[in-house]
Amino acid sequence: MNPILFIVGARGAGKTTVGKRLANELSYTFIDTDHHIQQISNMTIADIVNQQGWQQFRQLETKALQQVSQSNRVISTGGGIILSAENRQYMRQNGTVIYLQASADILAERLMQQPESTQRPSLTGKSIVEEMEEVLTARENLYCECADHIINAQLSPERIIACVKEIILPRRIS
Repeated sequence: MNPILFIVGARGAGKTTVGKRLANELSYTFIDTDHHIQQISNMTIADIVNQQGWQQFRQLETKALQQVSQSNRVISTGGGIILSAENRQYMRQNGTVIYLQASADILAERLMQQPESTQRPSLTGKSIVEEMEEVLTARENLYCECADHIINAQLSPERIIACVKEIILPRRIS
C-alpha cells in the first residue's frame, strides 16, 4: 500500500520544507493545500480571508484537502486545517498524519525570519509571539488528536525525514 502522508502543524513548523524533501526522497508527489487553494481560486490566502472571511476559507480548505488526497502524496496542510473535526477524521481515515510540533517561541522566530504577509494573514492582530502562543493554546490538543506520530519540529529537516521514513517504511530483516 502506498499511503498518503499528511503533515500538520502551526505556521512556521516546517511542513512545506520537510514535505517537499520527503516527497522527493519517497518519489511521491508533494502538495501544499494552501498553494492548491491559491491556484484554484487565483487569489492569495490573505485576499480570500479579506474578501470572503475565515469561514469561507476553511470551507475551501476542506474541499482542497479532499481534492488532493491521493496515494503516493505528501500533503502539507494549512496550520488551521485541524480546526474542522471533519478534516481531522478525514486525514486519520485516509493516511498517516505527522504532527511537526514546535514551541510558540520557535515558530515566532521562524515566521519573523521569513515573513509572508500575503500568504499568512494575522489571525489575531497581535504580535507574532503572542499570536503563536494563543494559536498553540487553542490548537495543540487538536494537532495531537489527529496525529498518528508527533515529531519535534526543532530537529533538522534531514532528521525529521529520517524519523518519518522509519515510521512509514517497512523494516527489512537482514
